[in-house]
Amino acid sequence: MRGTLTPHRTLAAVLAMAAAGTVALTGCGKDTQRVAAEPPKKKDVFELRADGIVRAWPKHLSPMKGPKEAVLPLVSAQRPRSTGAREITVTVGHSACDADFGTRKYESKDLVVVSGWGRKKSAKGMCTEQLATDKVTVKLADALGSRKVVDAATGKELAAG
Repeated sequence: MRGTLTPHRTLAAVLAMAAAGTVALTGCGKDTQRVAAEPPKKKDVFELRADGIVRAWPKHLSPMKGPKEAVLPLVSAQRPRSTGAREITVTVGHSACDADFGTRKYESKDLVVVSGWGRKKSAKGMCTEQLATDKVTVKLADALGSRKVVDAATGKELAAG
């Protein structure tokens, strides 16, 4: 029977396909290919804003328009006494009705972009919409050194206080 695959013919076909695949992959210029376990994460509002500030710096960007709970402006930043310090303290402005609040950071070689964020309580009930401020410590991956601290909401350098 001419159309029947014997074990030898099957092995020869598999080896031929494997050799063809290897030639195609080695033509890409890489020894190995890495496959990610998960698809890339889409950047959120803060990450997009911080990335834009880092790329445009030292040109200041315009403040963000409209209310953005994910990118709240900061009131001030306290520069640490030591350039080797790996944390800064910022004052976050948030709604007195927020159930939770905090900060986010985005570090680059020259900048530390920081933002406040808030999560409002249930929409039911009354809220006075007054501003509350609290100091929050932001832990850095690397020492602050001479890097500038920039407010993500305003795009401006925060004055050390």
